[in-house]
Amino acid sequence: MFSTAVFISAALISTAVAGPWANICASKSANEIRTCDSYGCGQYSAQRSPRHHPGVDVLCSDGSVVYAPFTGTIVGQEKPYRSKNAINNGLRLSGRGFCVKIFYIKPIKYKGSIKKGEKLGTLLPLQKVYPGIQSHVHIENCDSSDPTAYL
Repeated sequence: MFSTAVFISAALISTAVAGPWANICASKSANEIRTCDSYGCGQYSAQRSPRHHPGVDVLCSDGSVVYAPFTGTIVGQEKPYRSKNAINNGLRLSGRGFCVKIFYIKPIKYKGSIKKGEKLGTLLPLQKVYPGIQSHVHIENCDSSDPTAYL
């Protein structure tokens, strides 16, 4: 019982210290999670046959500026697909106790430091690959946990 209380307290304190993440997309006034469309749903763990969605999709218009959710270091490039397509790009960002993969963006750089709210890149053209999808930035914690509480 004591160890559970300590763990929960530590988790709440670390969340409070880290604070919420910055607004991800310039075309939106707040981080808004993609609802369901013909390609699936954007919330964490949504069913995607034969698996579950490992991240959260934050609504963003194609070509919009995408901002760093927190201060940290851009660790390198991440690609969500094995094959080449118009949206197969992204990066890994680490800092302040977080590590995230951010997909469907054209980053301005693949290495180096970045501050919360600073431009990371621009959203790639999801409509070219998935016509009719709600365009979005995919945010996935490196440890596969749910990032929703920070958005």
